Amino acid sequence: MSAPAAEPVPTTGPDAEEAFLAVRDLKISFDTDDGLVKSVDGLSFELRRGRTLGIVGESGSGKSVTSLGIMGLHRSARAKVSGEIWLDGEELIGADPDHVRRLRGRKMAMIFQDPLSAMHPYYTVGAQIVEAYRVHHKVSKKDAHNRAVEMLDRVGIPEPAKRFADYPHQFSGGMRQRAMIAMSLVNNPELLIADEPTTALDVTVQAQILDLIRDLQKEFGSAVIMITHDLGVVAELADDLLVMYAGRCIERGSAEKVFTEPQHPYTWGLLGSMPRMDRERTDRLIPVKGSPPSLINVPSGCAFHPRCPYAELTGGSSQSVVPELREVGSGHFAACHLGEADRERIWTEEIAPKL
Repeated sequence: MSAPAAEPVPTTGPDAEEAFLAVRDLKISFDTDDGLVKSVDGLSFELRRGRTLGIVGESGSGKSVTSLGIMGLHRSARAKVSGEIWLDGEELIGADPDHVRRLRGRKMAMIFQDPLSAMHPYYTVGAQIVEAYRVHHKVSKKDAHNRAVEMLDRVGIPEPAKRFADYPHQFSGGMRQRAMIAMSLVNNPELLIADEPTTALDVTVQAQILDLIRDLQKEFGSAVIMITHDLGVVAELADDLLVMYAGRCIERGSAEKVFTEPQHPYTWGLLGSMPRMDRERTDRLIPVKGSPPSLINVPSGCAFHPRCPYAELTGGSSQSVVPELREVGSGHFAACHLGEADRERIWTEEIAPKL
């Protein structure tokens, strides 16, 4: 089996010059009693200010591990991190941990998947926002208090001055998520990573949260990474889309291209399992068959081949050769052994009519 090649990223031109965040050949693995878990295996992408990148994939594909790697939160003895992460011209993987910690909250911030566990249960919501603000600003407690109340109001918390003194468990799920967003944005970070920000929220609150992130991005000009398994979420927000599978990028491009001209069977499966409100549908949704692979024993060749209904069309390459991420259109990349003619025929005749 050939070794996987590093994914291509632009090295010249305006995209490279303007990229606020550049991730190059990122690899994150963990030593466990059962073996080495390759959670991220050679991931590369770039993100400019003011743009939103959606990272999608099933649970266990490496999305959240990637976000924690960018934030510099993999510091355990068992975590191995290699590659490059450039944030506004600074390389983070080799940087001093104290310096990276100072960047968190001020230069980059993260909305965690579960705000109830991410927020401290013994401190009020307001006190935690105040602390996040005063770590990076030499201001009085009164000024920090006013800033925290202002942010709670900005994210739509009713009676923010009163709710300032409440504890996380006294907030509903949607309000906790809003409070987490307030804490993440209190220092006007230039990079915001939102890890499943609408998980377990009802659809009305989901829409409010997405509108809030969009409005705050426009105001602050932040670069945003939206991590989710829900393609409907990224369809609302993302400018660009990166599809992950088994720790690797298997498709990347503009959101419009990936949604309208997807080039990988896994992406076809994700789109086929997503309900559509813009057209009548009489057939049942078609799930991606099988389960995500073990990241300890990743299948040989293309990691998706055991679940791919078109693997037999590759002449055995899917089982033995790791596909490279190749450009299949302007700024559109896919890692698939299927030939261009086969992909076009399958998409046109079999996939698109069912979506």
